[in-house]
Amino acid sequence: MDKQIRQRVSMFNPVHFLALGFGSGLAPKAPGTFGTIAALPLVVLLSYFSNFSVYLFVTLLVCILGIWICDKTAKDMQVHDDSSIVWDEFAGMLITMLAVPLTWQTLVAGFVLFRLFDILKPWPISYLDKYVHGGFGIMIDDILAGIFALACLHLGLFLL
Repeated sequence: MDKQIRQRVSMFNPVHFLALGFGSGLAPKAPGTFGTIAALPLVVLLSYFSNFSVYLFVTLLVCILGIWICDKTAKDMQVHDDSSIVWDEFAGMLITMLAVPLTWQTLVAGFVLFRLFDILKPWPISYLDKYVHGGFGIMIDDILAGIFALACLHLGLFLL
């Protein structure tokens, strides 16, 4: 993030704090990867200390509120989708691990699958990333990447 954009956001603003993934999006290299790493404790906590209904509710809440959080922060930054906005990675990682039995192996596999889909952006993810704007546009490509990763992870678990 360049200096002018950095001056438009504040880690003391709760909306910016969330959009920037508790600061993980400020990593100088690979902020999306750092944002995904920052989401892992939430995935682990929800997996171990809640049931499926709570996990699903929190995931939906992260996705729905994320549209507003990302939109507001992008507007405050005066950019479409700055790489420091990583709340969408939180949503994508939560989706990826939905109803997955949590082990270190499934967590690593989910992380790798989500990052691959988020980085490579196969169709229709690439289409949505290019043509859908605003907070919904910021969120939807990672939501879809999470759904793709979720499907692959569940398929892999089924075949094993």
